[in-house]
Amino acid sequence: MSDYQKYFWRRSSPQLSRSYSPTGSNSPHLSNSSQQFKDYLSATDCDWNDDLDEFDPNDIEKLKRNTLTSLSSIDIPMMSFGNNSNLSSPIESTKHKSIDEKTANEIARINNDIVRFKKFEALLKEPNVDIVKLKKLSWSGIPEECRPEAWQILMGYLPCNSNEREYVLKTKRNEYVKLVKETFKNGTSRLNQSIYHQIHIDVPRTNPDIPLYQNPIIQESLEKILYCWAIQHPTIGYVQGINDLITPFYHVFLSKYIPLKSISRFDFYSFPKEQLTIVEADSFWCLTILLDEIQDNYIHAQPGIVRQVEKMNELTNRIDEPLYNHLKEENVNFLQFAFRWMNCLLMREISLPNIIRMWDTYLCEANGFSEFHTYVCAALLEKWSKELITQEFQNIIIFLQHIPTKNWTDNDIELLLSEAYMYKSLFHDSPNHLNHITCTKIKI
Repeated sequence: MSDYQKYFWRRSSPQLSRSYSPTGSNSPHLSNSSQQFKDYLSATDCDWNDDLDEFDPNDIEKLKRNTLTSLSSIDIPMMSFGNNSNLSSPIESTKHKSIDEKTANEIARINNDIVRFKKFEALLKEPNVDIVKLKKLSWSGIPEECRPEAWQILMGYLPCNSNEREYVLKTKRNEYVKLVKETFKNGTSRLNQSIYHQIHIDVPRTNPDIPLYQNPIIQESLEKILYCWAIQHPTIGYVQGINDLITPFYHVFLSKYIPLKSISRFDFYSFPKEQLTIVEADSFWCLTILLDEIQDNYIHAQPGIVRQVEKMNELTNRIDEPLYNHLKEENVNFLQFAFRWMNCLLMREISLPNIIRMWDTYLCEANGFSEFHTYVCAALLEKWSKELITQEFQNIIIFLQHIPTKNWTDNDIELLLSEAYMYKSLFHDSPNHLNHITCTKIKI
């Protein structure tokens, strides 16, 4: 093992200030929820095939403990309450300190959001957007105001050259309008009824807890997108689950015209038809690009999903062997719960706002919706290890089909993505490491 590797695995985590930001890193910037972990991820690009026999998985646990210790000790500047604050009782001082910490944290968060927005705004206004910079900046989340344009560039729908975008958008949107006009010129009665009927049934089931997707105008719009995609891809056709995958695009592109906080109470009967057509067209083309990446998930026998589930099974064995053995003892087949996780990209397990945040990161990863998603699923399963390892078969399946993520916040998503990235850094393209090293159970 090289001196650098020995240093990396055995270093202690220094205390960092809030303003610290690594430079020159080739890895994506992670969220500020764990600045030390950014350094960890940046360092995982080294060659894992070198001297693997010397690697001690227990060192990961030490590194994680040191990271958490240093994070808990970060000093947050206190706001002054005046000279009289020095005369306060210990109880009052504690109360003031708590208020100060919350205020300082909120101010820091707002300032960070403003700085990030300005960075995105400046980058997206460049004549030629640097896609590498955009991915690094987007990995830890994209501001709502910048997300529609950023997603379209990251998807490859919009060119990086700003001079070409207007022409591309006009061409693609007109192409979609012509496709819809030709497809629905005789109404729905002349459509392929098998495909249309299934879509017509599935659309009202899409995000049933979100009022937007129960609106008849929006449902009709989604039906057009899904049917047009299906007839343009006859070898695949329409597969249940694709209806879920259109909604993040639809939600994000709609937010260009309506703030997300106002969508649930917006009157879509007054929404300009031209804008709705734009949202439809952009969603259709981005869905097409996404499904081109993961089309093996939806062809006959769905071999892409089978491969992902098998990989997840193997990862779980390396990441959390006690959990893996318990699931095996209870005769739990990963396909019994993970099939849906892959087929719908966790959209039925995690809320739409959190899924949108996850997709910010997926779009910055090579094969983000297939390979990286598998690591996310492995990290998600391992997160519930303590709950699962005490349960029997029936309760395990019920739990995994209804995982308690309803109240998850941005921090929960940041930690899940960070842990998935760590596993990918450890195991991806490192067959020797995957075959011979078993991780100790670790938590971020």
